[in-house]
Amino acid sequence: MDNNIDIILKTKGLVSGYGHTTILHGIDIEVPREALTTVIGPNGAGKSTLFKALFGMLAISEGLVTLDDKDITHLSPMKKLQHGIAYVPQGRNIFPELSVEHNLELGGVSLRDLKETRQRMEKVYEQFPILKDRRRTQAGTLSGGEQKMLEFGRAMLLDPKFLLIDEPSIGLSPVLVQQIFDLLLELRDKGVTILMIEQNARQALGISDYGVVLQQGRLALDGTAHEVLNHPEIGHLFLGGAVHVAGTE
Repeated sequence: MDNNIDIILKTKGLVSGYGHTTILHGIDIEVPREALTTVIGPNGAGKSTLFKALFGMLAISEGLVTLDDKDITHLSPMKKLQHGIAYVPQGRNIFPELSVEHNLELGGVSLRDLKETRQRMEKVYEQFPILKDRRRTQAGTLSGGEQKMLEFGRAMLLDPKFLLIDEPSIGLSPVLVQQIFDLLLELRDKGVTILMIEQNARQALGISDYGVVLQQGRLALDGTAHEVLNHPEIGHLFLGGAVHVAGTE
């Protein structure tokens, strides 16, 4: 990564996994500030594991994670929320029987101040006008794209400076995917740093500033989105091949 780029989050030698199974084998990444970075790689590469480890949902057995040069390696998800990191996991993560407004209110539970929660909800409604129009609507009746916007809105309620998003386009039509990607660009332009996992690698890299490729739980490649998208081995990777990872021979 260019030394002149302002980096907000770094990992050094990150090792994590599930129980005795190690999935991430010494990941070193740098995430540029106020940029959209997409993480790609084949199934089983460790993408979602990385995000869960960054958000404190999985234990990190070795290595370091810093946010603005502060060690956040072993902080809980609640503490990481307080440090400005929010996470939108893969799939639908709403309360379908509750209204849009109640879903947002629950997203602000950690604020412990009803007045502040209400003020932030109004900001969310400004960012996502469709949610304001549907505020009294049962969340489960929203379209797939609207439900995803509700998830984003709930995350933005905490005014994060760093947003982790896992597979935002999954299950959505091409038109809705484009709407979600446009929304991500708007959030980036408002100063939110976004780290995203996306199955549609080419489309995601096409709107991103930077790209990261994982392979077998290791960093295979990183750089600008253009560099990653045009790397000669990337097409081979997604056709079932592999990008060479140093130290695996």
